[in-house]
Amino acid sequence: MANKTTTTTTTTTTTTLPPPPSNPSVLLSYPAPHVLLVTINRERQMNSIPFTVHWHLHRVFEWFDHEPTLRVAVITGAGPKSFCAGQDLIELGQRDPKELEERPYMAMHPPTGFAGISRRLGKKPVVAAVNGFALGGGFEIVLNCDMTVASPTATFGLPESQRGIYAGAGGLPRLVRNVGLPLASEISMAGRTLSAQEALGFQLINHISSSASSVVDEAVGLAGKVANISPDAIVITRAAIRETWETASVERAYQIVEERMKRGLMEGENAREGLAAFREKRRPVWKASKL
Repeated sequence: MANKTTTTTTTTTTTTLPPPPSNPSVLLSYPAPHVLLVTINRERQMNSIPFTVHWHLHRVFEWFDHEPTLRVAVITGAGPKSFCAGQDLIELGQRDPKELEERPYMAMHPPTGFAGISRRLGKKPVVAAVNGFALGGGFEIVLNCDMTVASPTATFGLPESQRGIYAGAGGLPRLVRNVGLPLASEISMAGRTLSAQEALGFQLINHISSSASSVVDEAVGLAGKVANISPDAIVITRAAIRETWETASVERAYQIVEERMKRGLMEGENAREGLAAFREKRRPVWKASKL
């Protein structure tokens, strides 16, 4: 009598999320297999981002992490001049206090940070295609991306302290970790900006594109190389790299400043003055610090 062979089939269930609703400030496209291209579509505002768009981008990257057909994302800004000029400071200085009392989360970044990226842990890599100015939160996006391709015309900086506030989306500890204390201090307090060539020299970016117009295509090409390997290998390799980078810990440094100092800063006279001066296109008049 022949022996019976029993075959057991194991089914793995993957949790998926529905795609986020469309938003005119964020364009999604699919330029290569398994690659998501996210374009900040606020060219007239230099691709600066208001709070509602931060939360939308948070949902986009949460969906991206759970979408099985996608392996790598690329983020860029619309137009030839600006990747992202940071927080929309005009909107920030004009928020209705009553509205903020009723919906306080609308004056906060999501838990994943600026644009849903600057403090994002996530599972899958994100490549920045820096097509121009990456200032303030725009630079903080870059600092937490996994790889970066920059246009020859790109500029990087953290001008928040010049406006009476600070780079509060997690970029400061990440900048210190990547370039060291002296240069991070000069960038964040003395207003130093970096050219694409300088950023490459300090190992803040991977490549400078051959031309300003080719930066997105070259970033997609880099993402495509990653997307071609095993999606399991992508997730595990990235997790190992990020765990090493986080040890000791850049995120705890962010939390300490957030817990001890941010409220006093944002409720103080100099924050209001800096935002008002920016809006009114004048030099700010600072008060003595009370922090």
